[in-house]
Amino acid sequence: MDTIIDAHLHFAAHEHMERAAAEAGHENTAEHQAKVFRECGIVRGIVMGGEGAPHLPASPTLFYCYGVRSEGLTPDNGGEELAQAEKALADPRCVGLKIYPGYDYSYPSDPKFRPFYELAGAAGKAVVFHTGDTAGNRGKVKYAHPLGVDEVAVDFPGTRFVLAHCGNPWITDAVEVAAKNPNAFLDLSGLAVGRFDPGELYTRYESYWKHIAMWLDYLSDDGKIMYGSDWPLVNLPAYIALMKRVVPERAHGLFFAENAKRIFRLPGLAP
Repeated sequence: MDTIIDAHLHFAAHEHMERAAAEAGHENTAEHQAKVFRECGIVRGIVMGGEGAPHLPASPTLFYCYGVRSEGLTPDNGGEELAQAEKALADPRCVGLKIYPGYDYSYPSDPKFRPFYELAGAAGKAVVFHTGDTAGNRGKVKYAHPLGVDEVAVDFPGTRFVLAHCGNPWITDAVEVAAKNPNAFLDLSGLAVGRFDPGELYTRYESYWKHIAMWLDYLSDDGKIMYGSDWPLVNLPAYIALMKRVVPERAHGLFFAENAKRIFRLPGLAP
């Protein structure tokens, strides 16, 4: 493994991110992020869009997924947001769409989202779902259960879907969706937060990490999994070291870089 692609990070200037970055031993600035990327050998990063397109630093290493603004969105009034998403997908730095079912109180199969899946598929770009637990207690996790992605993966076979956070804590269900559907993939971002000693954290929660490793073995397809950090919520060197323990060594090249190149079709990088 020579280089790393971080397939899941954030840029947002607000108090929560500032505090989380400090707790992770980082600074929530573009300059600090670029420095840590260089130190860790991270050559590309994909920023999740929140709502709309993130304010990216002027860096050739960063790409983004457009965050679909789904509050109040219905099949009848979604034309304007669909047009904004189409405009974003025409941007070479935009490699997909991001949808937040647990925060929007909408299942992935909600009809209001279906035109966005068609749009992404036609553009040859991916759709990323926040799956699993939500940050804070205002999310509704029933909407973010990874099994919700199965229906749309079946209905839109020409669109690539990514289950962010591997559906944690529903690892088994997320893996089943990826194993069953050729167009469904997993990122392993956000499985730890803050600053920690990787060896100590692995030992303390060894059964949890071995549970993940067991289901990755069940998946039997190293081409389905991607590294992502959830920057700035976690210390990057520590998280990379932790993931090296969790993911089998045979898969490190695919997991840390090659799969993200292919799944997100990153411009300037051969698949």
